[in-house]
Amino acid sequence: MKLYYSPGACSLSPHIVLHEAGLAFEPVLASTKTHRLADGTDYYTINPKGYVPLLELDDGARLSEGPAIVQYIADLVPASKLAPANGTMARYRLQEWLNFISSELHKGFSPLFMPNMPEEAKQIARERVSQRLAWVDGQLAGRPYLMGDDFCVADAYLFTVAGWSRHVGVDISGLAHLQAYLSRVAERPAVQAALRAEGLSK
Repeated sequence: MKLYYSPGACSLSPHIVLHEAGLAFEPVLASTKTHRLADGTDYYTINPKGYVPLLELDDGARLSEGPAIVQYIADLVPASKLAPANGTMARYRLQEWLNFISSELHKGFSPLFMPNMPEEAKQIARERVSQRLAWVDGQLAGRPYLMGDDFCVADAYLFTVAGWSRHVGVDISGLAHLQAYLSRVAERPAVQAALRAEGLSK
């Protein structure tokens, strides 16, 4: 398999999940600025959407959208416990988290990365994201991970997205549960491996 990624982007989530699952894959750098691969290939010819992540399967089929990709990876290795079994309420709870992270957090952060976005609009976005993260902080009270004791694909996604806070002026210093959670996830060997591969380790 090939994972098309850009360092620190939302593609870090499936990058982490691939390491957690112990699957062999080839990471392929796809710049979100130039939309070119290292060999000069126009990334739009591979993914017409132009963004990451994109997972190319061994048979050449391509799967886009992070929440779909991480569930696909998890289902390849059920013993990893990265996602509950399909058809269970726990699986729907996982999808509930993935949808929340995607629509309320991931997209909430988007305006903060736009250089032409007025500062007034960015401040509104910061306040909205802060409110959502405060809710997440409350959900993490008394549990090591989003779904309980086991790390799951939603944790990889939340770790990635919440980690953007420090780059765009979203203050999470008062969110003790979230801060402890981010530190806990960062210590996982698979997370460290993905961070190193993307050049994000200190």
